[in-house]
Amino acid sequence: MLSTTLRTLRTRWVTFVGSFVALSLGVALIAVMGLALASSLDAPDRGPERFAAAPVVVKGQDTLEVPTSIGDRTQKLAQPRAVPDNVVAKLRDLGTVVEDRSFAVRAEGGPADLVGHPWSTAAFAAYHLDAGRAPDAADEVVVSGDWARPGTRVRTDGGTVRVVGTVGGLGFENAAFYTDARAAELSPRSLQLVVDADAAAVREVVRGSEGVQVLTGDARRYADADPDRDSEALTAMNAMFGTAGGVTGFVSVFVVASTFAFAVAQRRREFGLLRTAGATPGQIRRMVVYEALAVGVLASAAGCVLGSYGAPKLAAWAVDENLAPRWFTIGDYTWPYHMAFWTGLFVALCGVLAASWRAGRTGPTEALREASVDTRPMTWGRWLFGAALLITAAVTLTLALVTNPGDLLQRKTYVSRPMLLITAVALLTPVLVRPLARLIAWLPAQLPGAGGMLVRENAAAGVRRTAAVAAPVLVTVALAGSLLGATATLNEAKATEVREQTAADFVVTPAGDAGFDEATLQRLRAVSGAEVSASSSSAVYVLEDGVALIRSDARAVEPEPLAATTRLPLAAGKVGDLDDDSIIVNEEWEKHTVGERVGVWLGDGTRKSLKIAAVMTIGTGNNGVYVTPRNAPAAPVDRVDVRLADGANVGTVAAGLRQAVWASGGEVLTREAWVRATYPETNRTTRMGFFLVLGIALLYTGISLANTMVMATSDRVRELAVLRLAGATRWQVLRLVGAEALMVVMVGGLLGALVAGLNLVGMWSALGLLSVWTSIEIPWATLAAALGACAVLAVISAVAPAGLSLRRRAVELAGVHE
Repeated sequence: MLSTTLRTLRTRWVTFVGSFVALSLGVALIAVMGLALASSLDAPDRGPERFAAAPVVVKGQDTLEVPTSIGDRTQKLAQPRAVPDNVVAKLRDLGTVVEDRSFAVRAEGGPADLVGHPWSTAAFAAYHLDAGRAPDAADEVVVSGDWARPGTRVRTDGGTVRVVGTVGGLGFENAAFYTDARAAELSPRSLQLVVDADAAAVREVVRGSEGVQVLTGDARRYADADPDRDSEALTAMNAMFGTAGGVTGFVSVFVVASTFAFAVAQRRREFGLLRTAGATPGQIRRMVVYEALAVGVLASAAGCVLGSYGAPKLAAWAVDENLAPRWFTIGDYTWPYHMAFWTGLFVALCGVLAASWRAGRTGPTEALREASVDTRPMTWGRWLFGAALLITAAVTLTLALVTNPGDLLQRKTYVSRPMLLITAVALLTPVLVRPLARLIAWLPAQLPGAGGMLVRENAAAGVRRTAAVAAPVLVTVALAGSLLGATATLNEAKATEVREQTAADFVVTPAGDAGFDEATLQRLRAVSGAEVSASSSSAVYVLEDGVALIRSDARAVEPEPLAATTRLPLAAGKVGDLDDDSIIVNEEWEKHTVGERVGVWLGDGTRKSLKIAAVMTIGTGNNGVYVTPRNAPAAPVDRVDVRLADGANVGTVAAGLRQAVWASGGEVLTREAWVRATYPETNRTTRMGFFLVLGIALLYTGISLANTMVMATSDRVRELAVLRLAGATRWQVLRLVGAEALMVVMVGGLLGALVAGLNLVGMWSALGLLSVWTSIEIPWATLAAALGACAVLAVISAVAPAGLSLRRRAVELAGVHE
């Protein structure tokens, strides 16, 4: 039987090359994603940057730490506390104290991430003047890099400044240094300071001050901006590569299993002849398993080699696209290769196992009869698994809608949920092929000539072939529609929420992070015909179930202006009941009964008990909570909603608002303009991760589609020869083959669209249950592009081998045997 296996591999090389290509590419994808994921698990140690030369850094409390029965739980504070004034006074007795400040600077022609600091802090990062001098006046700055030279005048959101000096860039920031006095005006709060004194003496001074930190050595990196950016970047990369790895692993396993099963199903005539010649069912099964084992070992090994070349290119792409830190490279790991190799081999064996079992138990006469047409494409096992998966998908969706519809809006859910439905529909595809083929080919079949009828009947008769070719198209269209459609639908739902909750006619936003100062707010309130509602961004923290410290974004606003400029989606209570002793929460909170008291920590970590004044619906999860300004200490006003008073002129009020914020550089937007400006977008890492997933899926699908089409067409040489002998010209046969390929792609596209539609309907239903009614967003352009690419590949992959085979005489082709 082993010699028979080797001869079969040699004589049916087209089929086995197709299986080899599909499996090696699938293993390569799994290896690449495994290597990328393994390399993103650990970050190198990062030293201090801005304070590398600072003796001691003292930092105010920036973390909330709450003890629980299973350990301490921590959250970053929305409003970190400054070092207490009495502590600062004692530190000044020890040595020189330099207050640090950081604030965003928007400069015309400057870097987008430009950040301002006091000049006195430049020495702590070891900045040195390359040209010019230090700033002496409020309108003078020193900048890092070469984007501006000394003498250049630059317009910024804080007024026009003159560059008087430059320092060499250190790679971790783009800086603009002001005088200490001007920096204090632009950023009044100082959250950390540098002390030129002995560290032990500094620790003795701050002893007993809650949350105050003394940073020395490598710990000084915690005073840098975003000190956890490496771990956050790794978390984002883990999510991106994890999602991409899971989806591409599913796609590759799905396509490989389909390809191997189709390769075995193609050989029913061969198995029938072997059975007639005396081969036992066990010998047939062992032969098929040996073939799969031989191809699987070679293809898996080749895939691991391909993966070792592909993984560094993926890492370089992630760095170039700023999706990964500059230090990210592929590490020296072996477990991804083991995972990819054994997964590939396992999938290859599983792909042929069911088909070989069926081939082995079929009698010789039945096998010969069955070789001409697919009379029973669905086995009991396929029926069972397909129906079970379909029922499971329906039941889990129903349970999610009934118990926790918000879970359907989570990325991990709308990424993983389509896989179950894709597999179920793919298993049931042979049942759906005939009706879909007849539906698609109904109109062409009515046209003069036999072409349309032949296309319809060939697709309906060769159910296994049609299902195998349609499977890659199904996966691509379903993934593209489900992933991109889910994010677009969710974004539109969030925009709908914002639009419906905003009753203001204008929204005014500040130019910088410091928010509006009191003088600007007074000028805004003085505008005739304007009802002004100033609000601040903050947060509150609540301990739920005794172990989970949950952060909720909060807006701090006075209740009367809030009621006038917003339409909160209230489920209970009234906005007007909000006061300094209460809070408005949403139904997602563990405690959400009006009148009930709930213990919270405010944005600066202050513990407080507040009464629930009103309860909002959950919505998309962005409703947050509302408190009064007294319960958001130190939160700057970052948004002013303005509603026109009765009889007020729109143009006059708009001009007054612009005049009021002219000095501070604020922006006045109409409600619709503000909704458009704040339209939610998927974050770049998630978006690029989706495009990575879909790009790999489309590439792999394209290769697998071409591969399967070549396998299927090469198996139809005798059928094409019969058409030539019946009188069809060579071009008529090629047009028929191309039309069949197009129709099969349409079958896969319709099934993929069905899967995507069902997934999006589930999300839309969840949004409705959460009181958000929005439209279903379908990425038509992406779906059309993916389907068009599949159609082009399928037609070329079908017509090319058919054209080559038809170069021989029809009589010779008809005599070819397997």
